[in-house]
Amino acid sequence: MTRNGTGDTEALREEIRRTRVELGETMEALAAKADVKKRLKSSADQARERMREQAVLTVARVRGQASLTHGPMRGRAAGTRRGPAPFVALAAGAVVAAVVLVIIRGRRG
Repeated sequence: MTRNGTGDTEALREEIRRTRVELGETMEALAAKADVKKRLKSSADQARERMREQAVLTVARVRGQASLTHGPMRGRAAGTRRGPAPFVALAAGAVVAAVVLVIIRGRRG
């Protein structure tokens, strides 16, 4: 049946080694999927980052609109507020916190 015993043995060992590597990779992938806590944290981190980016864009847009509307210090003393930017930043932070809480509670239930 076999012409060269060592050649067939080496081929078989190489196939076993490849199968073990593939099995190890599959087990790692399954373990990662089963780690719900880590997946939730990753999802919350991604949502938090998206909300931060959105808040930065919103603040920049509002500041741009405020500077076009009010100009740089038109009739105002130095040090006074120049538009709704602080309120918008605070509101954006509150929205970020609310979204993160909703995501976390939604994943638990």
